[in-house]
Formats: sequence, structure tokens, C-alpha cells
Amino acid sequence: QVQLVESGGGSVQAGGSLRLSCVTSGGFSSNTMAWYRQGTRNRRTVIPTVSPTGYADYDEDVRGRFTISRDDAKNILVLEMKDLKPEDTATYFCNVRPPLRKLWGQGTHVFVTS
Repeated sequence: QVQLVESGGGSVQAGGSLRLSCVTSGGFSSNTMAWYRQGTRNRRTVIPTVSPTGYADYDEDVRGRFTISRDDAKNILVLEMKDLKPEDTATYFCNVRPPLRKLWGQGTHVFVTS
């Protein structure tokens, strides 16, 4: 069964850091992968993406603060987040880009306090 499982969320003060992980069932080495987040507005937006060759692209809201990486040998996608802000509070999901409905997992919650 193809699945993606996110972890690493938590509560952190503004300015703090978190490391999110997405463990996959494998088979995504040819896909562009992405982290998405869903905040209070209930829209799920893409933040960073990483191509099969490792090229990363970032939404301007997180550029310079977040780093996406992938290790296809270990079937893992990582999001390193630093200098977190209250507006980063959201549920974070991983998926391919563009996303597939069947791959949405439970997400991992990030709560940033001011």
C-alpha cells in the first residue's frame, strides 16, 4: 500500500526550530515531492518542492527559513524549519507535486507561540 507518514510536529516558541519527516512506502524517486500546509484558512498550500534531482524551490513565505531535502534510498523527505513564526502554525503534509488525493496522510501539527 502506497502511503506517506508525516511526523516531527509540535509546539515551539517563535524563533525556534523543528524538523519534520515524511516516511514514504517508496517508489517516489521519479516524482517531485513537496510539503504542504493547511492553516486556519483551511487552504492547503504548497511551500517547498524538491525535484528528483534535488533541485529545491520555496514559497517566498518560507525562503531562507525552511530547507527541504530527500533521501530516496531511505524513502524519506525532510523539512528543516528555523526562525519559526506564529503564522507558520498549521498542519503540515507531504505529497507529490501535483498532489494525489490518495496520498494525503494525517499530517503533523506545528504550533508556534509568540
